[in-house]
Amino acid sequence: MKIRLLSICLSFACFVHAQQNLTVEKIMQDPKWIGTSPSNVFWSTDSKKVYFDWNPDKNISDSTYSYLIGSQSITKVSFLESQMLGSRNNGVYNTSRTLLLYTHHGDIFLQDLKSGNITRITQTEETESNPSFLQKDEWVVYIRNQNLYAWSIKSGVTRQLTNFVKSTENAPAHPSSDKNHQEPWLQQQQLELMQVLKERKHKKEQRDAFTALNKEVDTLKDIVIGEKRLQNIQISPDGRYVTYRLYQPPANSKNTIVPEYVTESGFTATLPGRTKVGAPMGKYEFFVFDKSRDSVYQVLTDSIPGITDLPDYVKDYPSKYANKKPVPRAVFVNGPYWNEAGTYAIVDIRSQDNKDRWLMQLDAATGKLKLIDRQRDEAWIGGPGIGYGATLGWINDALFYFQSEVTGYSHLYTYNTVTQTKKALTSGKYEVQGLVFSKNKDFFYLLTNEEHPGKQNWYRIKTDGSKKEKITSMTGGYDVTLSPDEKWIAYRYSYINKPWELYVQENAPGKQPQQVTFKSMSETFKAYPWKEPRIITIPASDGEQVYARIYEPTGDKKNNAAVIFVHGAGYLQNVHYWWSQYFREYMFNNLLADKGYTVLDIDYRASSGYGRNWRTGIYRFMGGKDLDDHVDAAKFLVNQKGIDPGRIGIYGGSYGGFMTLMALFTKPDVFKAGAALRPVTDWAHYNHGYTSNILNEPFTDSIAYARSSPINFASGLKNHLLICHGMVDVNVHFQDAVRLTQRLIELGKDNWELAPYPMEDHGFVEPSSWTDEYKRILKLFDNTLLK
Repeated sequence: MKIRLLSICLSFACFVHAQQNLTVEKIMQDPKWIGTSPSNVFWSTDSKKVYFDWNPDKNISDSTYSYLIGSQSITKVSFLESQMLGSRNNGVYNTSRTLLLYTHHGDIFLQDLKSGNITRITQTEETESNPSFLQKDEWVVYIRNQNLYAWSIKSGVTRQLTNFVKSTENAPAHPSSDKNHQEPWLQQQQLELMQVLKERKHKKEQRDAFTALNKEVDTLKDIVIGEKRLQNIQISPDGRYVTYRLYQPPANSKNTIVPEYVTESGFTATLPGRTKVGAPMGKYEFFVFDKSRDSVYQVLTDSIPGITDLPDYVKDYPSKYANKKPVPRAVFVNGPYWNEAGTYAIVDIRSQDNKDRWLMQLDAATGKLKLIDRQRDEAWIGGPGIGYGATLGWINDALFYFQSEVTGYSHLYTYNTVTQTKKALTSGKYEVQGLVFSKNKDFFYLLTNEEHPGKQNWYRIKTDGSKKEKITSMTGGYDVTLSPDEKWIAYRYSYINKPWELYVQENAPGKQPQQVTFKSMSETFKAYPWKEPRIITIPASDGEQVYARIYEPTGDKKNNAAVIFVHGAGYLQNVHYWWSQYFREYMFNNLLADKGYTVLDIDYRASSGYGRNWRTGIYRFMGGKDLDDHVDAAKFLVNQKGIDPGRIGIYGGSYGGFMTLMALFTKPDVFKAGAALRPVTDWAHYNHGYTSNILNEPFTDSIAYARSSPINFASGLKNHLLICHGMVDVNVHFQDAVRLTQRLIELGKDNWELAPYPMEDHGFVEPSSWTDEYKRILKLFDNTLLK
């Protein structure tokens, strides 16, 4: 028995040792080998169960599971039940939280939470959506075929509230600042000269007056919208005002296409693409329909404060803007956000150039606007709780809350409509990254990074800004879901080297969390001692401190070569204490460190979590301060970690791929080799929403595009470059790689290669593609940095 036991122990030791040898093939296989983490967490309406998606059996896709608070049991939920539960999770409550409205498969349902009884309000082939309670919760209002309908909870009567008509005849005239004075004059002249015209006009006015006086009560006014697209239909709590937005698409906006070469049919197909930055923008208009007066009017924005302000960058183009007449900028209106009594409405207005955000009080009876708060940013409006889908709401009928970056960090503010005063509820050099307003209207629950830019915690604070209390206590990252009764929180929690698991905890300070799931790491995954990279700061050349993760090899393996990984952008953070969304790159960085490389991963300028100035540090110059941060990181490696300055590589995807190109093209003496994955090579060919924020438009700010696009600097390539790109990438198009390829050919460069992936989009899916890509990256670094 002793001999056999020894044999078993030796076999296990060999197994564990074998697992510690990382390979690209191992880490890039189907992610299920890592384990399974829960996702999409939500609560039952009675706050007794937590539901979540999970896949402990490693099936093709996740299933829904439930956990009963206080028990040790996790139960799998049937597919049909999970569908219904998901629908209820997205429902809306009445004021007393006794009723729940939700949509399921295009129909509206009402659930009595005390009895559990469910009433099916609609059962049609058409789709009903956006249900809400109306007129002191006595009516349910919803949208069908782009019209509002109301259903009486007491009587069951259904009424149509609006009748939007696509006809272009008799469309209401929209007020304009450019009035045509000639046409009214001609009309008046005709009436004065022609007696018959005058008599006919008088008879028509009499008929119209009679009809208006004797029309049926239930007759609906036709609201003519022409060929414009109807959006954002809302109704005031008292049912009097209907607001809506009309969108006129641009007439001459060309879309790209993405060829798909490997298809089931054997024929090349084309995928619909997007426009490119600078394409013509559509026009938005905002209207109020006053049901009591049977009238429609447009809310005009051409005189709101600062609407004609030109951006600062125009000073670089004096001849273009010297004599330009100020004109109102195009805007987009969100809302309105009504208080419970229906006495006040706030609209959130954004300029289409995204340099201004106005919170304005809307007088629905007149369509007039009154300024509450203006946020101006010469770069672009953004930050947690501030971008589109912003955090806004009412504490009571007089007190409105919102978030602003006015101090340089996203914080919580209130505005009192009676005293017309603003108040900051939070402050400091940190961000309010998540916010939930309590149902009893006494607290805000906040997710912030106030202890450290890379650490999150859940807090509660009184609505007057007092008595702030910390509820969670573990170091890492949180994805928190509050129970309907607000007595519990369920959260996904993770640490640097530990993937997400599900926990539940009483929603109060000092309470202990209870771990629910234990499957995020498989035994095979746990067999390797995954590194916990240290989080450090690196001094930048302009005096700022750049946060970084550093993976260091053991002394006996250190080869004095280094690799810098560049995370993607779109406002993202990767130097933090939770499990990275770049988990493949995390594992690859472990592999590199095992081979003796020192690996650095920095939150360069434009990364999230560090406030407004860091976020906008790349304005008008991508590849400027953000690249300087990487150059400073390379200097840190040389001066502080003994790295050979001629043996530093760089790699990354998307924005990280763009940065790699800029590094090799403009700083060839700093970086010996680079792998640019799905990179943007010319910003004039990327999309509008992201690019125009940072670089404005190619025809308005050509300077910004000229200095930010790698293709303009390709002649600077001296060292080794690998480009990898999916050919059906609908985000950064493969055309970017093709255009750069032609440029490199014309420049006579011969130290680069392109690896195309015919069946991959922007984010790779197939393990074989991931494996091929990272084998090439590893080969590049081994061949260029270790010789």
